[in-house]
Amino acid sequence: MKISRLLIRIFLLLPLFFVLGCNDFLSTEPDSTRANIKTPEQVSQLLITAYPQGSYVTFGESMSDNVADKGRGQDDRVNRGSYLFEVVDAPVDKEDAPDMYWAQAYRAIAATNLALEIIAKADNPGSFSAQKGEALVARAYAHFMLVSFYSKFYDPATASSDPGIPYVTESEDVVVKKYERKTVAYVYEMIEKDLLEGLPLIADFSYTVPKYHFNQAAANAFASRFYLVKRNYAKVVEYANKVFPSGDIASNLRPWNTEYITLSYDAIWKRYSRASENANLLLVETNSLFGRYAPSYRYGLTNSKWSEINQISGLTGTSAGWAYPIYTQGEENLFIPKLTEYFVKESVNAEIGMTYVMVPLFTTEEVLFNRAEANLYLNNSAASLADINLFMSKRIRNYNSATHAVTAAKIRSYYGLSNTTQNNLLGLLISIADLRRLEFTQEGMRWFDILRYGIDVEHPTAEGQVITVNSDDPRRVLQLPQAAVLSGLELNKR
Repeated sequence: MKISRLLIRIFLLLPLFFVLGCNDFLSTEPDSTRANIKTPEQVSQLLITAYPQGSYVTFGESMSDNVADKGRGQDDRVNRGSYLFEVVDAPVDKEDAPDMYWAQAYRAIAATNLALEIIAKADNPGSFSAQKGEALVARAYAHFMLVSFYSKFYDPATASSDPGIPYVTESEDVVVKKYERKTVAYVYEMIEKDLLEGLPLIADFSYTVPKYHFNQAAANAFASRFYLVKRNYAKVVEYANKVFPSGDIASNLRPWNTEYITLSYDAIWKRYSRASENANLLLVETNSLFGRYAPSYRYGLTNSKWSEINQISGLTGTSAGWAYPIYTQGEENLFIPKLTEYFVKESVNAEIGMTYVMVPLFTTEEVLFNRAEANLYLNNSAASLADINLFMSKRIRNYNSATHAVTAAKIRSYYGLSNTTQNNLLGLLISIADLRRLEFTQEGMRWFDILRYGIDVEHPTAEGQVITVNSDDPRRVLQLPQAAVLSGLELNKR
């Protein structure tokens, strides 16, 4: 039976030929794809597709408290629907849409499952050790992102009853297969199982460009994020320290106040998402318009929002300035040169094509913040403060430790807290959250902290409405694609 392209798109797992058809060694015999993959090198080629190539940046940033309604600007339905906390009315092939991310994540999972099945049936499965490690960790990551967006965010008190997402561990052999969501707790158990089994098998030497794959540093960074959400803080510190076994995290932070500050915005764009940049641990190519419209979206970064975000420099007790350059594309259209677009024409003479943005999925900065927060909960506030100051030393213009060093007293003064043990810890925690917000502006990462910390979000509109979404509001959970109903999945309650 011939399967229509439309049916392929609405199904939550894309068929094998659609997942892998772009690979040269497969395209010659599309009907015998599985039989042609026999060597570790061929499985490695297959695993190029094991990373979600949809982007969460637009809807993640638009739902966060980093943006405001300008009353005018680029009218994009993903940007608009996300800001208004509506179900985004966009099909699976619309760049940046939640439905596209869902489809691309399960497409990546399909590739990992096929790779694992080929390895299991190989005559010499031991020779595929590195590929097995990458497949397991990539499968864990895609499911982690799906459960973070499309289920209630992990809460140990309710995870055993909150609906999860399908954790898929087998390749597809039917057009529409029935699935069940099970629970968030179950999904996390499966993520942890895959992560812990796969991580020791990761071998950087098996990659031509390690930063386009789950290399050892990126896999450990993922583990530090996972265990931060699970609140296993000792493991967060353990895996964060494994990202740079030599302990040299400082030279791997993005050099905003030394090298970047001397560059034009175009030069920063060209460098920010390069594999040669030390701060980037894992990069993925995404089909996205964010690089084109980030400044001009109607719901975006404004002067007042940037003032709100960057005032955290007050932690220094001075009027220090950040090294992040802020540019404009017209009034209120602010952007930091981070994620830029590259356009691929359909042919040499074509005027149409596809837009892509290379996104850093894991960075040294996130690892530093994960470790700082975990040490705080482990009653090692001195280590947390040291990491905060390390971050500041790379971000403050003309940094001078004698005047800019952050202390417990400066934190209390900035937040207006009295001098108690509890307030000292609280001040450190809020500082880390505010610095994370600053660092990841226009990268979609703030949304994860809003979910994790239970931060309420208010979105005023130019028409005078104020949309308030508190920590228990079901609108914080993205809706599953309507097509998921075909696989027996119950939609989220809104």
